[in-house]
Amino acid sequence: MISVEFLRQFRVGGYAIFDFATAFAGIYLFSLLTSKIFLKLRLDIPKKSWMLLTLPIGIATHIIIGRITPMTKNFLDVHGHYILKIVIVGLLLLGLRGIKIIKK
Repeated sequence: MISVEFLRQFRVGGYAIFDFATAFAGIYLFSLLTSKIFLKLRLDIPKKSWMLLTLPIGIATHIIIGRITPMTKNFLDVHGHYILKIVIVGLLLLGLRGIKIIKK
């Protein structure tokens, strides 16, 4: 049996590929249900927007629950990691751009 620690040892830029894969898979499955719920609230959130919002939602969630991961720590670092901050803010803006309010 392959352990999670074994899967998390494969990294790109210090971040575990397994964590990215599970986050994107989880948001994709989550979006199937939540897109329908938000449609009832007159908000159209396509799956593409959910996928773009995966990392910003992940960072916000980790900050809220108090579990500081390496990416969250790097994002909150005031003195560096500007490329990460630009990417996260860019993903947030692109994800929010796809959301539409449905008028009756």
